[in-house]
Amino acid sequence: MNEPEDLEDTEALPQPTAERVWPLAWPTMLAMALNSSVGIVDFLIVGQLGAEPLAAAGVAHQLHFALFAVMSSVTTGTVALVARACGGGQMREADRVLRLSCALGMAVGAATLIVIPLADVVVSVFGVEPEVAGPAARYVQILFAFNPPFAVGLVIASGLRGAGDVRTPLWIGALVNVLNVILNYGLVFGAFGMPELGLEGSALGSGIALTAGTAVISFLWWRNTLVIPRHAWLDGFDTERARRILRIGLPTAIEQTIWQMGLILFLRLIAGYGTEAVSAYLIGVRILSFSFVPGIGFSTAASTLVGQYLGADRPAEAARFGWRSNLGAMIVMGCVGLLIIVNARFLAGQFGAAGQATVDLTVSFIYILGAVQPLMAVEFALGGALRGAGDTRFPLVAILTGLFVFRLGSAFTLQTFFTPSVVDIWLCLVSDYAVKALMLAWRFGSGRWQRVRV
Repeated sequence: MNEPEDLEDTEALPQPTAERVWPLAWPTMLAMALNSSVGIVDFLIVGQLGAEPLAAAGVAHQLHFALFAVMSSVTTGTVALVARACGGGQMREADRVLRLSCALGMAVGAATLIVIPLADVVVSVFGVEPEVAGPAARYVQILFAFNPPFAVGLVIASGLRGAGDVRTPLWIGALVNVLNVILNYGLVFGAFGMPELGLEGSALGSGIALTAGTAVISFLWWRNTLVIPRHAWLDGFDTERARRILRIGLPTAIEQTIWQMGLILFLRLIAGYGTEAVSAYLIGVRILSFSFVPGIGFSTAASTLVGQYLGADRPAEAARFGWRSNLGAMIVMGCVGLLIIVNARFLAGQFGAAGQATVDLTVSFIYILGAVQPLMAVEFALGGALRGAGDTRFPLVAILTGLFVFRLGSAFTLQTFFTPSVVDIWLCLVSDYAVKALMLAWRFGSGRWQRVRV
């Protein structure tokens, strides 16, 4: 016989103020900044092996980002339903959602192992040169082997953010990042008594560090020390709850998968302009990843607070939190983007751009992507607010329209009827982000997300 539902109300949610957004945003920003910094350190470590290993690692990590797209089929629903349950004071339901989500996450992570025997074929989609494709495929095979435990850790962290605990994922992520740097350096160059494995050592080091993070957060969960109390393991494992999680998450998974496919197509277009163009694009994205960090932080805040206030049946306050998160994201991302633009040439050299042609192309790309940071902020913040409300289908429509109709459509049109430079192709990014920002702002302003069934 099932135990009774936990209907006891939590402490009443406070009125919406900027002070409620920032405590949720800054730990996520710091966590993502640490991740970006560690990613850059890994980039610099591998860069010492040469241009081809650097490009191979970049391609492999681009593929690994696809895991986040697939995992969003679980994590998006986890955040939305945990936030709703916590906002309504139903912590037992939050626990049930989290445990079932972990099982679903493990299944999804295991399913991605199919990429390992097909790594050569998958990497070939990028259209890179053979000296890059082979090492990239081996990197993918090693890194993807760690996907099942990584998926579980990702789900637990998502559930904690939905409950408003953003600090536990922060400190665990910090430990993972430190371990990642030590293992990457040691396994690449044979330092600290470790074997010298070269490029493959970077993949192995990253995989071990991610698994260690999952072990730590799982241990805390098993000890019942997390904000969401743990109950019987199989309590709440039913198909209806699983359908609710996936009904919310699948549109985001499709959105993110299509987004990754679009990025691969865009990178393939760029690859036609040579190795310098590919390197400039990858280096520029790595540098600008610092400006993405505030967007992810405000997206997390918007998802959590919109979900919690809808769960507390206070939709007007949920809307105000969405707009406050959007404003904060636009201001902070715009300022960071401007700072990077001002220092573009210096940063290009520091991040491995070798040769005048590569440096010049990197600077041009930074100018373009840096200028659209306020538009990207809207995608992060209001997209996160809509997903926290369970309204995940409209962001999918916005992604399809912006990426495929405007970015790729414009790029293909230019290449078909004109002879554009790679900089002309990069300028197609502007129309993509402008259209998505307008569509998401319209949707959130309409209030239709308040009536979405979860």
